[in-house]
Amino acid sequence: MDWLTEPWSFEFMQRALLAGVIVSLAAGMVGVFVVLRGLAFLGDAVAHTQLAGAAVALVLGGGAVLITLGAGIAAVLTALGVALLTIRARLREDTAIGIMFAGFFALGVLLISRQRTFAVDLGSLLVGHILGASWTDLIVMAVLTGVVLIAVLAFLPELRFVSYDPEVAAVSGVPVTLMQIGLLVLIALATVVAFRLVGVILAVAMLVTPAAAAVLIARRLVTMMLLAALIGILSTVAGLYASFHLDLAAGPSIVLTAVILMGLSFVMSPRGLRETLPSLAAAVDEAEDYPHAGWRRTARVCWGACCQIGDASWGACCRVGDVCWGACCRVGSRLSLRGRAG
Repeated sequence: MDWLTEPWSFEFMQRALLAGVIVSLAAGMVGVFVVLRGLAFLGDAVAHTQLAGAAVALVLGGGAVLITLGAGIAAVLTALGVALLTIRARLREDTAIGIMFAGFFALGVLLISRQRTFAVDLGSLLVGHILGASWTDLIVMAVLTGVVLIAVLAFLPELRFVSYDPEVAAVSGVPVTLMQIGLLVLIALATVVAFRLVGVILAVAMLVTPAAAAVLIARRLVTMMLLAALIGILSTVAGLYASFHLDLAAGPSIVLTAVILMGLSFVMSPRGLRETLPSLAAAVDEAEDYPHAGWRRTARVCWGACCQIGDASWGACCRVGDVCWGACCRVGSRLSLRGRAG
């Protein structure tokens, strides 16, 4: 029994648990949209670009509040910059994210490298220090989480509509561009919450991993959010136990626990491996029963970009019925590099 209760007799463990709950709530609400919209790269970029804002605060000699404020400003500027480059400059979203990611992260490392405490400060910012969270940190994070929760709940119908079908949402009168920019800002704020406590590297993991597990289990958006938050909290509790009893780093322990829970969700979920394996078996059986008429050769012969081994065709050539598609096709009794032949 002491094994269960002993960690929570220490105030720093209590603060770490509360910090993990705050991170899980913010990440759960926003992370589901990140997973559904395929914005994990944006979350990663925003988490890293916060380093520039935190570096400016460090150079100015700021404390925890100023560091968080600087990180938040950098994150929001990144989100707005991505939206501006995507909408106005008509760049691909991944291109805009890459530009902002590289620029801000390089600036942050450059600023920190000028300080004498470079190694210590950079290590703390990269992997966080959840066990060292102060009450000031918790208050700032709780305020940011409250802003995220209120905004998500206030605009949940619009965010849901835009996430699932932006074209129909635009026709229906929903301000799609405004909602997309707002979602980017919410992602930025959620990563600020995670960044201050688990660091740049692990922030995106807390944003994406519990949400991915929830998406595999649930079908309704609200249920996904609640499950993502619950999985994040369970990961925090298990990770802190591992950190306390096994003398492991707290942040990585929490994230690794979340990854394990996500893996279990994938294995056990009807939408994960349980459904995939029967489908793969059926596909293999169908492929074995499929006749390969017209491609039977006794020798192993390769022509162009298509190889024939036994009764199977390999390479950039695909047979559909009696028609060949790809870079290698059969013409009469010979093989030729044509686009299509019967």
